Amino acid sequence: MVKIGRFNTLTVVKIVDFGIYLDGDERGEILMPKEYVPDNCFPDDEVKAFVYFDSEDRIIATTEEPYIQVGEFAFLKVVATGSVGAFLDWGLRKDLLVPFREQRDPMVEGKSYLVYAYLDKASDRIVASTKTDKYLDQVFPDYVPDQEVDILVARKTDLGYAVIVNNAHWGLIYDNEIFRRLKIGQRMKGYIKRVRDDEKIDVSLQPSGFAKIEGLAGEVIEKLKDYGGILDLSDKSDPEEIYNLFGCSKKNYKKALGTLLKQGLIEVGEKEIRLK
Repeated sequence: MVKIGRFNTLTVVKIVDFGIYLDGDERGEILMPKEYVPDNCFPDDEVKAFVYFDSEDRIIATTEEPYIQVGEFAFLKVVATGSVGAFLDWGLRKDLLVPFREQRDPMVEGKSYLVYAYLDKASDRIVASTKTDKYLDQVFPDYVPDQEVDILVARKTDLGYAVIVNNAHWGLIYDNEIFRRLKIGQRMKGYIKRVRDDEKIDVSLQPSGFAKIEGLAGEVIEKLKDYGGILDLSDKSDPEEIYNLFGCSKKNYKKALGTLLKQGLIEVGEKEIRLK
């Protein structure tokens, strides 16, 4: 079954002068225009394609990658407003509509908003909504501590940053646990710290192993946090520079870096070390 607004792996049915037709099952044959067709494409080949509707509301396929897919959240910019709603740039030729009924507040051209993309069952069209809360926390947050998750930085709060976890739940990263600059709209990996009794989710930017490191290795981690995740002091640095910062010998410093490397917590370059 073809998923509208998502990437699908589809079989090439036939090749024509203006592109290829893909097997869309119950949706029939789906055209991929010539400019998007991969090189050396032949009938019966499989093609990874994003399926959506063009400006004339015809179902169409492309190899271009949109900024958002159905079932996802993203920050997108309003490029125009009209009689039916606001239109967003989502990286494709046809802009993405946010109907007036799906706007929490009137949207303004030139501004970016957090939106959720979905397939409207009534119109069978892809649309977006700024009423994001109704699409989150609809199922129990079945996570375990230290589980790696995908997060989207949504907004700054009094306690830290609210993030969207796995396109499904709200989470929170506390200010005192942030060691690098975060930007609204940024996507990254995070780690579940805990799911509280009220089903609120605490998220960390690093696994809990960071907190368990003691001694000089722990001091290196803390210093990396203070310096935004990058420290201009590698295992090849001058011994005096190492002593001035950590009060230890180069030999012991290298041992500490070795411990952190084995745990997969840092990367060591020619002139610096970095938190992974």
